Formats: sequence, structure tokens, C-alpha cells
Amino acid sequence: MKLYRFLSGPDDSSFCHKVTAALNGGWHLFGSPTYAFDAETKTMRCGQAVVKDVDGVDYDAGLKLSDY
Repeated sequence: MKLYRFLSGPDDSSFCHKVTAALNGGWHLFGSPTYAFDAETKTMRCGQAVVKDVDGVDYDAGLKLSDY
């Protein structure tokens, strides 16, 4: 099964730590990162898609992706 997650957060070290934790958990970067201005909070936001292959597990919409 291939899993997909989109990580997002403020443009600060917490976002970098979120992506780093996913990479160290076996996830792989997928595509280019995104960077956009959030007009409501007047801050910059980052995003990065990650994917992971998991053998022996069937997809179910109830899966908590962060558990993998």
C-alpha cells in the first residue's frame, strides 16, 4: 500500500522538524514544497507532500496515517 500525507505549518523551525520527523519515520518527499501567504493570520505557510510504501497492510479510510 502507498500512503500519502500533506504536511503543512508556519514558516518556522516547527515545520522543518515536522518534515524531518516524517523523513526519519520512513516517509519520502513527493513533489516540490509549497510556500504561501496566509492573509487571515498574515504569516507565511509551508507545505510538503510525503509518501510511504507499507507492505502487508490494506488501505482503509480509517487509517491514521501518522501512525505509519
